[in-house]
Amino acid sequence: MSFPLCTSRRFLPSLFHYSRPFSASALRRTSHSPSIPHVPSCPSPTCACARMPPDLDIDRKSPLLHTMAPYTEQVVICTGKDDWSSRIEDEQSDSGDFLRGIKGIIGRGGQAFDPFNNILTTLSSLPASPIPPTTSALLFPSFLRISSIPNTPPSYNAFASAYLKARHLHPAHSALSPAQRKPLLRDDSLAKDLPPAIPIENLTVLICGHAARDKRCGTLGPILRSQFEKELDRRGVDAQVGLISHIGGHKYAGNVILYVPPSLTGNALAGLGIWYGRVEPASVEGIVEETVKRGRVIEELFRGGITRDGGSLGRILEEQIRIEKGEDGGLRLRPRARA
Repeated sequence: MSFPLCTSRRFLPSLFHYSRPFSASALRRTSHSPSIPHVPSCPSPTCACARMPPDLDIDRKSPLLHTMAPYTEQVVICTGKDDWSSRIEDEQSDSGDFLRGIKGIIGRGGQAFDPFNNILTTLSSLPASPIPPTTSALLFPSFLRISSIPNTPPSYNAFASAYLKARHLHPAHSALSPAQRKPLLRDDSLAKDLPPAIPIENLTVLICGHAARDKRCGTLGPILRSQFEKELDRRGVDAQVGLISHIGGHKYAGNVILYVPPSLTGNALAGLGIWYGRVEPASVEGIVEETVKRGRVIEELFRGGITRDGGSLGRILEEQIRIEKGEDGGLRLRPRARA
């Protein structure tokens, strides 16, 4: 079955807004990266979809690119709930205990806090562990699921050490002694103290729906979840779709993260995480068509993204587009006008 291509080629200023310039090292890292397919805009829906709720204060003018805070791993804690305390650290449940236990190790003030290894920790509506008091969690872009982790300090330490700590420390840590460096470094051997990590092989769609934190995402989140579930089912795509807690940028609602599994052969975005903002119900069909089925980033919705090794997909695509447009970033001299 074939589908119509998106034919709009209008220029999108938001994609070319730079929050900071590329360094020479960043240019070297991205110059040989595989090309990221992209289209400028989201195609209009061909099917009936839910209406956009009125009177939501959405920022439709600010550039979207680079509005995603960099991170090296996202921990998605499965709670089975659609909303949480405004401050998720106050959540009173097994999942709340797990969150506090992890943040007590790698969060600010924890013994393994590393400002150069940012871990994004979120609660989700995905089904909770059926065995209390344990917690299930997903890891992206590692694409791993660990079910029924005991809610105990040794398990919190094993989880953080085996899956979240850095494999290599930032050069700024070079002055630390071996004893100071050890708590910051990953220890894969501790994975044996936890339930087995199972690879995630289906598409994961995460939608901010944190109503206790902000009305915009709280209103749009459930609508977008239903729309994605309906469209993915219609297209025969195996996926898990869930609401998540605050990820930043409520003013860009709806906020959606798509983690495309490495096993999705033929998709150029396999193994990557794609962040979209200003997603409306009418955007869902186009996102499934362009990003899920065709493996292309939609520029007008793109907030940023993450590669398998924690790199910035936004900066890679930004530089790629500059090269495609013949903008090498070098010094340009204008000829002096003759008298």
